[in-house]
Amino acid sequence: MATPVTFRDALFAVLPVLALVVCPVSCYGNPRSTSLRNHTSSRYTTSTPARAAGGWSSGGATWYGSPYGAGSDGGACGYQGTVSQRPFSSMIAAGGPSLFKNGNGCGACYQIKCTGNKACSGWPVTVTITDSCPGGVCLAQAAHFDMSGTAFGAMANRGMADRLRAAGTLKIQYKRVPCNYNGMGIAFKVDRGSNPFYLAVLIQYQNGDGDLAAVHIMQQGQGGAWTPMQHSWGAMWRANTGKPLRAPFSARLVSGSGKVLVVGNAIPAGWRAGMTYWSKLNYAT
Repeated sequence: MATPVTFRDALFAVLPVLALVVCPVSCYGNPRSTSLRNHTSSRYTTSTPARAAGGWSSGGATWYGSPYGAGSDGGACGYQGTVSQRPFSSMIAAGGPSLFKNGNGCGACYQIKCTGNKACSGWPVTVTITDSCPGGVCLAQAAHFDMSGTAFGAMANRGMADRLRAAGTLKIQYKRVPCNYNGMGIAFKVDRGSNPFYLAVLIQYQNGDGDLAAVHIMQQGQGGAWTPMQHSWGAMWRANTGKPLRAPFSARLVSGSGKVLVVGNAIPAGWRAGMTYWSKLNYAT
């Protein structure tokens, strides 16, 4: 059964976790006023990602925000107030359309390594998709990562992060990798607009695929019947049946590759809007 805690207290109470994630500014109410500030125009395009040895594909990368910052504060996935802290630790990126997938790509993890620049170390960094990169240079390649300054600089040789950031647009290789939150349970943050007739929940920190394809809830007294939730935006899912909703709510999560996880009493009776409820369960790693 999930236990209510404040979101900030929960983040500092959990075990140390994966610290590699990447994200750009939100297109849902957070204008990307600075998202292209450090970009140079790209002059290479592909219709589909080019595959390389070892499962790597070709793409492009830029960065935005502070050189040592987290890009945006949560962005279009809704992870406000968390991306600069563990487990993300500013290792995030905004994904172009093929990666963001209208919000269905939120939470997916990728390894990225840059090529073609003397400042590149050649070693991959791991980032999480936490935002949308909707236009401009983000459409120049089949796959584009608009990375935080921290994540972009992490691809550089020692002492050459600023030189790499000065390059603007980089050719990169990337591949999808499992997310691993090292013992952390899945978090269910109830949106502040929720009420007895309407429930909206931000779900994050899923091991494995990281993203979700479907979410269902079971209300008290439903006798095993699952009610589908609608994908609202980013990592937010909602239920609005027109009738009073009866807590506690169990959750049935379907990952992007179809893996199912059932979390009993994910949101307890007496829940409150704005609270985050942490499960002890997560997908296997």
